[in-house]
Amino acid sequence: MRILLVESNLNSATHLTHALRATSYTVDHTMLGEEAIEMLRHYDYDVVVLELMLHDIEGYDVIRRIRAARISTPILVLSTLVRPQAKIRAFSMGADDYLTKPHDAGELIARLQAITRRSRGFAEPRLRIANIELDLNSKSVTVNGNMVPLTAKEYAILELLIIRKNSVLTKDAFLNHLYGGIDEPEMKIIDVFICKLRRKLQAAHAANVISTVWGRGYILRDEPSTPTALPTSVEHSPTAPAPIL
Repeated sequence: MRILLVESNLNSATHLTHALRATSYTVDHTMLGEEAIEMLRHYDYDVVVLELMLHDIEGYDVIRRIRAARISTPILVLSTLVRPQAKIRAFSMGADDYLTKPHDAGELIARLQAITRRSRGFAEPRLRIANIELDLNSKSVTVNGNMVPLTAKEYAILELLIIRKNSVLTKDAFLNHLYGGIDEPEMKIIDVFICKLRRKLQAAHAANVISTVWGRGYILRDEPSTPTALPTSVEHSPTAPAPIL
């Protein structure tokens, strides 16, 4: 999961970034509201963690402007403002959740997982597609109840595919999700990860739900794909015209 952290206090941002990355999240940080708006316009994030008291503009304005731009990325406000009026105003602007400081790291992560699931149409911490089940809490994957041993990168790819099911994901999207723009390897590494992931799922008798969209990327569909039957040859077709001698 890729998070945009908008926090003007550098110490708070550093501690929060470490806590989120320890949970295998990719975190981009900015101290400015204007920069946050531009980043949301150009990059695809799973959730925004937003402080209301920023150096350039109010966090309320960030919420209002990204919602006006029809950016639907979930927003969790993390602020020192505890007044009910502050919370009501944030929600009326389009925030999805509100947590006051000081906060518990475990509660923050649980709230992030919850609003991300809801935004993608999932109500439980277990995501299911066909006979594949992914547990967001334990970061484990099972097929028909049997554990599938995945690496951290393979799990992250499958998590992104399931959360964004029925959407084509480019290799750039996977690289951003896995590396967040830091020391990114060559794009072909995504093909390698997908190949290994498919083999492990196939060995566990998982449904074939990951499809390649040639020239664009990969997609995970609700319904398993089936091999396309080859057309009947003309020579064996009972309706085929007789050959001209």
